[in-house]
Parts: sequence; structure tokens; C-alpha cells
Amino acid sequence: MKKILIIDGQGGKIGASLIDALRSRYPSGGEVELVAVGTNSSATENMLRRSPDAAATGENPVVVNSRDADVIAGPVGIAIADSLWGEVTPKMAMAVGQSQALRVLIPVNRCRSVIVGADGAPIAPLIQKAVQIIAEAIDKD
Repeated sequence: MKKILIIDGQGGKIGASLIDALRSRYPSGGEVELVAVGTNSSATENMLRRSPDAAATGENPVVVNSRDADVIAGPVGIAIADSLWGEVTPKMAMAVGQSQALRVLIPVNRCRSVIVGADGAPIAPLIQKAVQIIAEAIDKD
């Protein structure tokens, strides 16, 4: 079974959208385990509404789940310490950055981090592209 770790903060909208798109491709109980981790309880609650296989909140779940994830997905800020208005701790960013997982990061130009070339692209097509990349990685094995 492949483990996809979805990390999000703030309101959890990007994470929830990723779960929706991935769940339609990989039904619950199948070959993929979707684990949602919110940097705050609001993000976790919103992602829980999308039926991940498991969910948790906070720094330690990010660290623990990053160790054995096959894919980590979320906004680019999950790999930048102190981003998402301070919700991403240095330990979280380090866990994401040092993980052996494929990291699929959605460009969001906020919190004093600007990704050149990602100038205001709508989130929906970015989510679909992220799911395509994840599916290619998961399905090739």
C-alpha cells in the first residue's frame, strides 16, 4: 500500500481539494492510504470532511508521517520554516525536506515566498496537475 501524506494549514482548502481529487481516483480501502495532517485544527477539520483514511493535527504528526510516506503533497509553504503565517515549524519543514517521499508542492505566493512563474495561477488546474504527477508516481510501481 502506498501512503500519500497531505499537509495543509490555514483553512485546509488546498489539502481538502487534493483529498477530493485523489479519493476519486483511489477509492477508500484500495491501494493508497490518504493521511491528512493539518498544521491547525481548522485545516484538519476541513480535510476530515473529505474522508481521508487518517487525520491528525500538529508538528509531531507531520514529523512521524513524513518518515514513511511515499508522497507528500500540499502548498509549497509546508517545506518552508515559519511559513503559512508561522504555522509551519522548522521541525515540520525539515521533516518534509528530508523525507525520501516524492514532494508534490502547490505554488502559493504568500508569506514572503514568491515562486517565479507561478503568478496567480488558479488553484484548480494546479490540483489536477498535482494529482496527475502523484498518480504517475503511484501507478508506475
